[in-house]
Amino acid sequence: MKTSIATVCMSGSLVEKLRAAADAGFDGVEIFEPDLISAPESPEEIRSLAERLGLTLDLYQPMRDVEGVDEAAFRDVLRRAEAKFHLMRRLGIDTVLCCSNVTTATIDDDEVSASQLRRLGGLAQDYGIRIAFEALAWGKYIDDYRRAWRVTQLADHPAVGVCLDSFHILSRGHDPRAIEGIPGDRIFFLQLADAPALSMDVLSWSRHHRLFPGEGSFDLSGFLTHVLRTGYDGPVSLEVFNDTFRQIDVQGTAVHARRSLRWLEDAVTRSPGPDAPAGYASLPNSGAPSGFDFVEIKAEDTSRIEALLSAVGFTPRGKHRTKPVTLWSAGDARVVLNEQHARDQVPHIAAIGFSVRDAAALSERAAELGTPSAYRRTYAGEQLLDGAVAPDGTEIFWSSHGPGAEPAWTAEFEHGATPPHESPVVAVDHVSLGQPWQVVDEAILFFSSVLELSAASSTEVASPQGLVQSRVMQSADGAVRIPLNVSPPILSGHRAAMPQHVAFTCDDIVALARSARTRGLERLPIPQNYYDDLAARFDLDDDFVATLSELDLVFDRDGDGDGEYLHFYTATVGNLFCEFVERRGGYGGYGAGNAPVRHSAQRAGAARADSVRR
Repeated sequence: MKTSIATVCMSGSLVEKLRAAADAGFDGVEIFEPDLISAPESPEEIRSLAERLGLTLDLYQPMRDVEGVDEAAFRDVLRRAEAKFHLMRRLGIDTVLCCSNVTTATIDDDEVSASQLRRLGGLAQDYGIRIAFEALAWGKYIDDYRRAWRVTQLADHPAVGVCLDSFHILSRGHDPRAIEGIPGDRIFFLQLADAPALSMDVLSWSRHHRLFPGEGSFDLSGFLTHVLRTGYDGPVSLEVFNDTFRQIDVQGTAVHARRSLRWLEDAVTRSPGPDAPAGYASLPNSGAPSGFDFVEIKAEDTSRIEALLSAVGFTPRGKHRTKPVTLWSAGDARVVLNEQHARDQVPHIAAIGFSVRDAAALSERAAELGTPSAYRRTYAGEQLLDGAVAPDGTEIFWSSHGPGAEPAWTAEFEHGATPPHESPVVAVDHVSLGQPWQVVDEAILFFSSVLELSAASSTEVASPQGLVQSRVMQSADGAVRIPLNVSPPILSGHRAAMPQHVAFTCDDIVALARSARTRGLERLPIPQNYYDDLAARFDLDDDFVATLSELDLVFDRDGDGDGEYLHFYTATVGNLFCEFVERRGGYGGYGAGNAPVRHSAQRAGAARADSVRR
């Protein structure tokens, strides 16, 4: 697959964008005209730099409002076009993107548009240039790729073909299957972008909310498959207008973008139907994780977390034989407390371990996707865990071991309690990670491409500081669930710190809450107003509500009334709190309706703590 990226996708100068694209492994780039206009380098210098970097310059864009105009206006189109063709010759670019008219079109007639494209193609041919005609989703008259192809057919000129852009097609809900009726050699260029499902005008949606493949709601694997069935063998290029990507590090964005195309290439090879197209390769198939292996909490002093775990029945399994690290377990849940190299750090989730079918295949997959490796020093006789660093800095590790078996690395912890204590805690239910605003889209791609998790749900939850956006990544069987939460902006314009949390599933939440209270667990207090409202919402038994209130338990029920969710939260320690849950009747959610109460209670708790410190 020949890969390309539009310079508009990235921040920085044109030279910085070219270097980043080359370093990330792209084969070519599209030059976005404003990037060239603002560059101090001459077109010849840009061309020479691209050659030295091993990049092809695949497309010059955009040339706007070229058809559907009167004769006087079209003479000006030809004047503008000839100037651009001179420039493209200096750059060594042989294809220009011409968009369907948005502002100056006065004639809604396919024959007129075709005639003008034919004349434009004749001029372009004199310069060895091709016209790639694209239907913009907001074009004044031509806003559908099928009409753009009809006009191109009428133009009947070898230098005039079409450009297909996934956003312009899929955002309008147009059926991409008709693409297969276009000969591959008449598709002069292909641009890809994903996007979230939004209800807004298509122009704003396009200019601000495009995403890289694998991060949104479009079926880009199916779309690209339709294109490849035509015989198209040109560049597969990314054109992503996104406010975040244009503000953050250009090198990171380029690597992120290249990873998205490698993920898409793999997805296409796994699509049902004919064999994968030539030049497309699958990634090693490790499958989604089968469960959580461990959660690592790191801090300079983990004693408060030790007290929390002890209060809910976790067993201290000993200290690592070479590191200041301890292991605690309950059922299949394992928590590693790490005080190594943690000076001045408050408790936070530093790493997550997963149990996988084929650890070696996952390591190969992560390497092919260009993910940074997570490094941990190991000594003779210790198990080496392969891992990668997620976009938010969390380290992700994986290992293979049989169902129900203890992973081999647990033998490295010595002098712990034997046998483990009995506990109502069964396993890790989910791990919720707070995400910096600038990496959440990349995090979605990381978990979907590397760990083969799917985006299961998206929710916005009210908090005292604003809306918290949550996106859940999970395995098909629900054994692994990772909500990714983005905190709202605060008055300073920065992002509020979003606490992380680990949720543990148990088989008797009421018994656990009672026993934990007697052992001194500091729970998050829930106001009585919540329970008054709860009784009204769900018509619950008075004694049941009284028990919930006594133990600071919160409750939710799914839409069909069969599934129920009982849970309680601990107080926040550093940047971490724990949640204990009991799922009944196949409940699959996370108690989102209770989140606003939690956020308010946590804010009140933080205010009390600040008052005590002062």
